[in-house]
Amino acid sequence: MSTLIFVEFREPLLLLLVLLAVPVFFLARRAPGRVLFSSFRALPAGAKSWRTRFAWLPDALLSLAVIALVLALAGPRIGERFSRIEKEGIAIMMVVDISGSMQALDLSTDDRERTRLAAVQDVFEAFVLGGDRLPGRPNDAIGLVSFAGYSDTACPLTLDHENLVAIARNLEIVRQQEEDGTAIGDALGLAVERLRESTAESRIAMLLTDGVHNAGVETPSAAAELARTQGIKVYTIGAGTTGLAPVRVRDPFTGRPTLRAVRVQVDEATLKDIAERTGGHYFRATDADGLASVYQQIDRLERTQITEDRSRQYQEFFALPLGVGLLLAALGWLCRGAVFARLP
Repeated sequence: MSTLIFVEFREPLLLLLVLLAVPVFFLARRAPGRVLFSSFRALPAGAKSWRTRFAWLPDALLSLAVIALVLALAGPRIGERFSRIEKEGIAIMMVVDISGSMQALDLSTDDRERTRLAAVQDVFEAFVLGGDRLPGRPNDAIGLVSFAGYSDTACPLTLDHENLVAIARNLEIVRQQEEDGTAIGDALGLAVERLRESTAESRIAMLLTDGVHNAGVETPSAAAELARTQGIKVYTIGAGTTGLAPVRVRDPFTGRPTLRAVRVQVDEATLKDIAERTGGHYFRATDADGLASVYQQIDRLERTQITEDRSRQYQEFFALPLGVGLLLAALGWLCRGAVFARLP
């Protein structure tokens, strides 16, 4: 019985033809084949046989056959509720600073000490996969560029977000002095090149740094102009405090980890200029809650309306009423010609 609830018809308007069953019944009843008597008194009293009582049966079978054939013609079917959803989201390149200053601990939480990079990795995962009041970005192609003195494509644009997050988790702060620095221009330029390969209608870059541009070949303003000409919006994030920030280092004499205050500075003027040139926004995050809030704001700003193309697979059931209709028609004509034969 529950299966019948989900039955639908391919051509439901054809069901109106079931009304033909009524005239078919009465036309069959009026078919020629009768004997005229001048008076019913000539017939013996109480002579009604079972054939006489059920003489209407062949006509009823023909009428039911019409109903069954109409049902078959209307195309009864049950949808298997399979749907294929096609979604096109945004292309996003995440640009993350891994320079030595990302060792600062000013983005730690009350219950956990963590470096700036670890804080960024946490919110990066929540932004991509969902969590911490972030819904995730399952429909967006996301890539990752890391940079210090040099920039590198850690992960191209991909929908394999689990692998992307694993790559982000494996990012390490540079240890070699010759690799350290903050090449904002080169990093943004590389992100723009990766985004140019995408066919998505909306393309954005999210650049996070805690320092001042001091390395690389390309200037931040030139990279921002390139992004603007390509229609790429850039959101810039200045992470961490300015002035002195705690960093955990090893004491060269005892080998024990100890805290040391290190002077840090965020190039806010450059980050604001990049955002303004490209139509994006500049955000400042000085603590853990502020960093999470920044990603929540960007998540709300960059949402596209997703269109869904659904298709269903159906199981057709026209054969059953068709077979029943043909059987009823055959029985009706058989009864009319044999069991309930009428005199010509």
